[in-house]
Amino acid sequence: MGLNKRIPVSEERWKELSSLKEPGQTYDDLLKELVEVKKKKKLFEDIEEIKKNQEYHELEEV
Repeated sequence: MGLNKRIPVSEERWKELSSLKEPGQTYDDLLKELVEVKKKKKLFEDIEEIKKNQEYHELEEV
């Protein structure tokens, strides 16, 4: 895994993270999963915004 870092979190956030963690899952794995979910959400939001504003081009135009 390499270099370990400490991330200060509130007691409430720690409990929320703990409740999301699967048995045997590391906090690193959980955070990786949450980052991926956030990235996918952002991608879908960006796609919807592009569709809404019709800011896209046909592949033949590119």
